[in-house]
Amino acid sequence: MINPQPILNTSLPPTFREIRMTLGKEPEHPEGDAAIKYVFVAPLTPDGKIDAALWRRHREACRVTRSRPGTADVHGHLIHRPGGSWAFHYENIADDVGFHFSDEQFRQGEYVSIREAGKFHPFQVTLVRHL
Repeated sequence: MINPQPILNTSLPPTFREIRMTLGKEPEHPEGDAAIKYVFVAPLTPDGKIDAALWRRHREACRVTRSRPGTADVHGHLIHRPGGSWAFHYENIADDVGFHFSDEQFRQGEYVSIREAGKFHPFQVTLVRHL
């Protein structure tokens, strides 16, 4: 994953979206934090859920960037784990696991939970757009 090959957006089905999520309100961040974010690419169904069938056919295109202030961005992939859960997988750090991602609707304004290093954090979907 050091130098991933570029993906031609025109080669992907039209249901692929760029999804941006920023840290929501929590005790350590009472106003949330837009600098703590994930940006990922995934196919979505008409109701905004991750389309597992299209993900299977285009896994390599389902990439994620994890951004944190003061550190370099970390790049990885969206993966479907045994048992049906979704996670962001990276080469050199532990996976970040989505809580019930298979049931979530990725629409602007919605909240999702992600487990990072054993702790859940709320993230708000701030952008969903066509590639």
